[in-house]
Amino acid sequence: MASLTPSLQDLLVSSLMILLVLLYIAYWRSKYQSLFPVDWPIVGLLPTLVANLHRLHDKITEYLAASGHSFTGNGPAASNMRLFVTCDPDNVRHIFTTNHDNYPKGHEFAEIFDIMAGAFFTMDGELYRRQRAKTHSILSDPRMVASMASSCADKVRDGLLPLLTSMASTRTPFELQDLATRLMFDVTAMPVFGVDPGRLSPDMPSMHVSAAMDTIMEVGLFRHTVPPSCWKAMRRLKIGPERKLAAAHAALHVFVSEMMEKARKQEAAPSSMSMDVLSSYINDPDYVGLLHSILITYMVAGRDTVGTTLPWFFYNLAMNPRVVSGIREELAHNIATSTCNGDGAPVMFSPEDTKSLVYLHAALFETLRLYPPGWIERKTVVADDVMPSGHEVRAGDAVLISIYSMGRMESLWGEDCRVYRPERWLYDSRGGRKMRHVPSHKFLSFNSGPRMCPGKNIAVMQMKIIAAAVVWNFDLEVVEGQAVVPKLSCLLQMKNGVMVKVKKRAV
Repeated sequence: MASLTPSLQDLLVSSLMILLVLLYIAYWRSKYQSLFPVDWPIVGLLPTLVANLHRLHDKITEYLAASGHSFTGNGPAASNMRLFVTCDPDNVRHIFTTNHDNYPKGHEFAEIFDIMAGAFFTMDGELYRRQRAKTHSILSDPRMVASMASSCADKVRDGLLPLLTSMASTRTPFELQDLATRLMFDVTAMPVFGVDPGRLSPDMPSMHVSAAMDTIMEVGLFRHTVPPSCWKAMRRLKIGPERKLAAAHAALHVFVSEMMEKARKQEAAPSSMSMDVLSSYINDPDYVGLLHSILITYMVAGRDTVGTTLPWFFYNLAMNPRVVSGIREELAHNIATSTCNGDGAPVMFSPEDTKSLVYLHAALFETLRLYPPGWIERKTVVADDVMPSGHEVRAGDAVLISIYSMGRMESLWGEDCRVYRPERWLYDSRGGRKMRHVPSHKFLSFNSGPRMCPGKNIAVMQMKIIAAAVVWNFDLEVVEGQAVVPKLSCLLQMKNGVMVKVKKRAV
């Protein structure tokens, strides 16, 4: 047989090399595709995200762990979107503090949450700084702090505890997330409007307004993940998620108008509220035309933070009885100063009672570490920059910070990072146990830098009042056979809630 010509030999060698490379790629993908996101031509990361929607939070966590806490990718070609996804604390500090002005929320973020347009949640720059100063002056006013503490304690004493007592007598299962949401809807609305909307009551009135707030966060995630041209077209045509969102916007505006009218009628009557948010804005000329957006923002901020955390907190306690025992042991030292409604009635703990409870504080922060209410943050790059991790970002890029993933990184929290263990937040000192300081760029549940949550202390106070009363007076049992997982939303709510039974504790 004649020898092969050089050109044919080259062709065969090249073909063999290509075949080997293809086989290697096929093998590599079969073995490692679960570890790294595939950035496809034309469609970018979209197919990878869609294929993993059923476990999106944990899939992003796996990608970040495998890639060293950060990776880049692209959106669909038509969107011209470049993404930088991270949970690296050094990058977070750079984005939120060191080079804060280069990473605003951006115009697209304000468009995504257009129901709150013009309010501090969507603002950047000088407009944000002015509104933050106003918000800080309101939330730091002793009268407002007292009003918020009073409204929370009153609702727990007169609403939550009697309702749980009634449910304990029948041992009928109930959905915990719905109950927590009702509670925090009322607890938030009372100091915002000076009026109790009464959503937490035995007859369980309609929660369509609260459901509208959930819709904002669910459709918000949809808007984050598709090209703006796509959801804007759907908005114009009033189809898909945008049709549902339009109805939610209408419901919220009607609710705000109704509450403002109730507040106006109540002005002449004696009120238990010494101060409310509405009265702080209604006569301020700087906020004419923005009042609805601002009041909705306060409602979202108050209801969503605590209302999303409490179900996860009580779920974790039900799964970890030793933590319940630790909280009760700590509460026992404060029982002498607590109050009750009469013989055999549930015990209440005041904000002063719970202020020094470090183990309860640690249990709440451990919940926030694993289940942050706002599980992802979005920023926009103004000018080209290099991250501490070495990744380059360009002007116009979207930056996504996975707070959920940050709490699940072994390199940050240890090999037991997925274990619910409040003790990781504590250390022993001569004066007893104290809370360990964890920098906000590592624990981002209350944001960081110039955008640190101004209502952090109030939220912690509310959670402590509620948690102490429930843990001391009742035992919660999770009904078996449930899959308790996060739903697809900008909020880390439970997809199907969680069914529980409650039993009155003998103390």
